[in-house]
Amino acid sequence: MSELVLGIDIGSSSSKGVVADLDGRIVARAERPHRLSLPRPGWVEHDAEEVWWHDVRALCSELLPAAGAPVQAVSVGGIGPCVVPCDANLRPLRPAILYGVDTRAEAEIAELEERYGVEAILERGASALSSQALGPKLLWLQRHEPDVWARTAGWYMASSFVAARLTGEYVLDHHSASQCDPLYDFARATWAEDWAAEIAPGVPLPRLVWPAEVVGTVTAAAAEATGLPAGTPVAAGTIDAWAEAFSVGVRRPGDLMAMYGSTMFFVQVVEEARPSRVLWQTQGVEPGAPTLAAGMSTSGTLTQWLRELFGSPAWDELLAETAAVPPGARGLLLLPYFTGERTPIFDAHARGVLAGLTLAHGRGELLRATYEAIGYGTRQIHEAFAATAASAKRTVAVGGGTKSPLWLQIVSDVTGVEQELPAETIGASYGNALLAAIGAGLVPAATDWARIVETVSPSGASRELYDELYDLYGSLYPATRDIVHRLAAIQEAADP
Repeated sequence: MSELVLGIDIGSSSSKGVVADLDGRIVARAERPHRLSLPRPGWVEHDAEEVWWHDVRALCSELLPAAGAPVQAVSVGGIGPCVVPCDANLRPLRPAILYGVDTRAEAEIAELEERYGVEAILERGASALSSQALGPKLLWLQRHEPDVWARTAGWYMASSFVAARLTGEYVLDHHSASQCDPLYDFARATWAEDWAAEIAPGVPLPRLVWPAEVVGTVTAAAAEATGLPAGTPVAAGTIDAWAEAFSVGVRRPGDLMAMYGSTMFFVQVVEEARPSRVLWQTQGVEPGAPTLAAGMSTSGTLTQWLRELFGSPAWDELLAETAAVPPGARGLLLLPYFTGERTPIFDAHARGVLAGLTLAHGRGELLRATYEAIGYGTRQIHEAFAATAASAKRTVAVGGGTKSPLWLQIVSDVTGVEQELPAETIGASYGNALLAAIGAGLVPAATDWARIVETVSPSGASRELYDELYDLYGSLYPATRDIVHRLAAIQEAADP
C-alpha cells in the first residue's frame, strides 16, 4: 500500500478533502457544503466551530476509512485573510470575519492610512489597504467589540485555527501573514512589531512559518476528535487560492491562476516584489516566489443567486437556454458588484447594476450577461497584471466554475486569453495534500502533481462586439457610482 497524505480546504461555500498517494493519485475525496452568514450589509462571516472545525471532523470521518490505510501527513488550508478571535482555550469568541468580501472596516482603513500614511503602508507591506487587509478588521474588533477583544488570547485564520486544534501550536504561514496589512514587513519577511503593537495590543502574534513546514503533530485529543493517528505530522497550509495555484503548477514567474469559485481570484507568480495600488503583493507559497493577486467579490455566488431566483431549475436546462443566447446577451450589460467590489475599484459601496433590460429578456440572457460581466472584470484584471509586472505567459483555470464549459469559453472570448485546464480541479485541498507530502519529507520539494489535459482558446468571432461592450462596462461604474452609493447608504440605514 502506497503512503498517503490528507489535504483539506475550507472554502466559502463548502469544505473539500482529498487523500492522495505520493504520485498525486487521489484515493478518496469528499465535500461538505455550508453557507456564508450575512448578518448585516457588508458583513460576511463563518462560525469557526460549526463550519471550520465541524467540516474537518466530518471530512476525516468519511475520508480516513475510505483511504484504506493511515495517512502519513496532513495539511488544512482555507479562506483568507480572515480572523476569528479565540480565548486561551481556543474557543471562538465570535464568528469569523471573512476576507475581502467583508467590508465592515472602512473607517479603520481610513484611520490607519491617516496614521501611518498611504505611501509608508505600501512601501512596508507591499500592498495598499483594502477590505482584503486584516489589520483594519483587528482594529474594528477592538473598537466595536471591546469585551471580545479583552478576552482574546490569539487570532486565527481558517488554516491556523485548525492547525492549532490539531497540534496546539499558534502559528501562521508567511503568505497569510503578508495579507495582514499593515502588520507584516514584506522586505524583512517578519511581523512589523511596532505597528502590530499599536493595532493589536495585548495579543501575541503567531509564530511565522512557510506553508509546507510541519508545525507539530496531531495531539491525543485531536486524534480522538478527528480519527487522525496521534503523532501525524501537520503542515501549516495556507490561504485557499495560493494552495490551489500550487496544486496546478503555478509556481514559476509568468504563471497565472484564474480561480472560478464563489468569487473570482487570480494569482500570478512574479520575478520580484512589485508594490501596487490596485493589486495585492504577497509572499508566495514557497520562499523567493512572490505573487501579485486580484479578486472579484462575486462570481459563483451570483450565478447561484440567479438560479435560486429562477426557482432552482436544473443546471443543464438553464445552461442550454444560456448557450442559445448570442454574445452580448441581446444588449444586456451587468455590473456584478452585488457585495461591493475588490479589484480594480475597491469600493465597498458599489452595487450591482443591470443595464439595457427589456421585457424580451429572459433568464438565459440574465445568466449570459452575468458570465460576460465576469469576463469583463477578468479582462480588467489581466490588464492590471500586465501594467504592474508583465502579461502572463500562461493561464491555468481552476475551481468549481471550470465544470461549466460555457462560462470558460465566454471568459476566453471576452479576454482573448487562452486557458489551460488541469486534470485535477478539486482545488486547494489537493494543493494542501502536496504541501503535507513535501513538509513531511515524503516527496522532494520540487514535486509537481499538475497535468494539463485541455486548453480553451478564444474563438475571436465576437471580438469586435466584446471590445465595444467592454468599453461600455468600464463606463457603467463611474456613470452610476453616485446613485448606487446613495442606495447603499439607504440599505445600511434600513438594516443597522
